[in-house]
Amino acid sequence: MASGWGIGSLWGGNAAKKKDTTKNAILGLRSTLDMLSKREKHLQNQMDEQDAIARKNVSTNKGLAKAALRRKKAHEQALEQTSAQMMTLEKEISSIESANINKETLDAMANASKAMKTIHGGLTVDTVDQVMEDLREQHAVGDEIAEALAQGATSNAIDEDELDEELAELQQEQLDEKMLKTGSVPISDQIQRVPNVPNAPIRGRAVAEEEDEEEELRKLQAEMAM
Repeated sequence: MASGWGIGSLWGGNAAKKKDTTKNAILGLRSTLDMLSKREKHLQNQMDEQDAIARKNVSTNKGLAKAALRRKKAHEQALEQTSAQMMTLEKEISSIESANINKETLDAMANASKAMKTIHGGLTVDTVDQVMEDLREQHAVGDEIAEALAQGATSNAIDEDELDEELAELQQEQLDEKMLKTGSVPISDQIQRVPNVPNAPIRGRAVAEEEDEEEELRKLQAEMAM
């Protein structure tokens, strides 16, 4: 149990340590940079103090003024060194941050690549071409079905010529009935009906002529009886 726990702790510790390496490095550099910044301010104050001493004693005590300038020069050198160290640390922080950004960007791109591979899966150009071909075939089938349905609707449409012919026959029948009842064709019917039946069947005309002949025969028989 102890050894197993130790192995797990080792792997977990390494992973956590690796994950926090960048963060800890940046934190350490910033902490050192803050310390150097405070040292820089302190050295600048020391330089100002020694400069004031030198100015105060430049005429009355040259030895003291010279010693103050010497200490000021030492502080100045230390200040230059500190400033250089701060620049180096700032550069390192910037480099680490840039490297970390590059790593995060690369990791994100790698994850995107994995996601694309998962999405595409078994998709290939041939598969896409087959799908498109199937779609084209189905569209063609749909067009054929629509055309067939349209033809069916057209074949069931009412023939206007047949309607005109049936109407003419009905008009002729009414005219024949009036002729049988009255023995003659009314003038109004001659004007209104006859032009509307230019295509009346020959059989209708023959029946009308025969009925006229019979009517004339009846009139003749009536005259002879008188």
